Amino acid sequence: MGPGCLAAAGRLMLHIGSLINGEERRGDGRTSFEVRNPFNGELVGMVDLATRNDVEEAIQAAHRVFVETMKQLPAHRRSAILRKAADLLEERSEEFAALLTQEAGKPIRDSRGEVARAVQVLRFASEQAKADDGELLKMDSAIGGENRFGLVKRFPVGVVAAITPFNFPLNLVLHKVAPALAVGCTVVLKPAEKTPLSAMKLARLLEEAGLCKGALNVVMGTGQDVGEHLVTHPLVKMVTFTGSGAVGYKIKEMAGNKRVTLELGANSPNIVFADANLHAAVEGLVKGAFAFAGQTCISVQRIYVQREIYECFLEQFVTRVKALQVGDPSLETTDVGPMITEEAAIRAESWINEAVAQGAVVAAGGRREGTLLQPTVLTHTTPDMKVVCEEVFAPIVTIAPFDSEEEAVALANDSRYGLQAGVFTSDIHRAFRLYEQLEMGGVWINEVSTYRQDNYPYGGVKLSGVGREGVKAAMEEMTEPKFLGIRLA
Repeated sequence: MGPGCLAAAGRLMLHIGSLINGEERRGDGRTSFEVRNPFNGELVGMVDLATRNDVEEAIQAAHRVFVETMKQLPAHRRSAILRKAADLLEERSEEFAALLTQEAGKPIRDSRGEVARAVQVLRFASEQAKADDGELLKMDSAIGGENRFGLVKRFPVGVVAAITPFNFPLNLVLHKVAPALAVGCTVVLKPAEKTPLSAMKLARLLEEAGLCKGALNVVMGTGQDVGEHLVTHPLVKMVTFTGSGAVGYKIKEMAGNKRVTLELGANSPNIVFADANLHAAVEGLVKGAFAFAGQTCISVQRIYVQREIYECFLEQFVTRVKALQVGDPSLETTDVGPMITEEAAIRAESWINEAVAQGAVVAAGGRREGTLLQPTVLTHTTPDMKVVCEEVFAPIVTIAPFDSEEEAVALANDSRYGLQAGVFTSDIHRAFRLYEQLEMGGVWINEVSTYRQDNYPYGGVKLSGVGREGVKAAMEEMTEPKFLGIRLA
């Protein structure tokens, strides 16, 4: 039996701690917490909590390694490490996917998709590490600028604190770690308490790929015990967080003058016009609403359908939803697995019941059994219902009709959030009008709001966040431009 593994019910169970300067901190009477499979409650792992001294050591190690090694590491070396990590992850993709399904309850097909995306993120970062990061300025554009040259180059900010959520425990970690390493920063990572196992496995894989010890440190614990010390520490130069708005804006307040990137919530609108490809819209929106039980910040939550096709759309959509397979996420046939905890499922169920009491109609789903909530479609909703105006983060979607383009835009923008939107239409002029008018960080035409690639600037407006992710955009956030001017004698 390998190190870090225990026997549990006749199978292997992971036992991990924090990773600090290449050494794992476990045992010594530390407080531990359990990681359990959300579907069946089986024990997947035990995690020993970090102490405050552990967090301090992790930050100090990250700072030392940044100063002594990472900031001087040539771009080709950073690129090679990330490329090697991508190759290793691809080789072990099934192993990582199985772990994601166990700790997060993600259907195995979706887990494989997450691992494939993570491989791409590493490759994007590897390529971008060697891309131009400077600019030669034409100084004689200004009067008096003759005989002068100007250069702007970007330099890594230093230690980055990364705090990640449970829903994409591998890929959302890499959204922060890969760009940081690509530019020469070091990282102290606090993964979600519900899904920390894949983060530790990834950290070890990066070391195997050649990353020096201490460049990536992983500390296990709660936001109160670990996160606050990370966010306020003077040696931490940037905080990057994905999670709830309440926590995100508290972090921004605590961080003071540090750089902060926040990727927060949404209640993403999707608009279907009468000239859209109806079949493609239905197929995409069903997947976008119920992938990973709706536990995605850009999950399809609000669907607005032009009135002349509303009944036809609704019939096709509900039929498709009722055909989804709900259950064991380890089965190849499962479309929708459990929510992360029973408490989360109970909360979502209460929102459905509240909406029904206020006049909403359940067109599909609405039933809960433990952590499994049936994919739910609500009609006859109003804008003030929680299932419409708040982020449900559950397999719940609302569908409402609209008459005019202006009304559709108004309905979509009637939100405190603004992350991504989807628009289905065959009118290219309308597509560009809505691109201009929708108050979102991103707008997809003939694609659902849930779709995301990792090579474009991703982020929101309003309460959906601050800053942008996507490998290149994140690398810019994690670097500081510095100007060099030269006057010829």
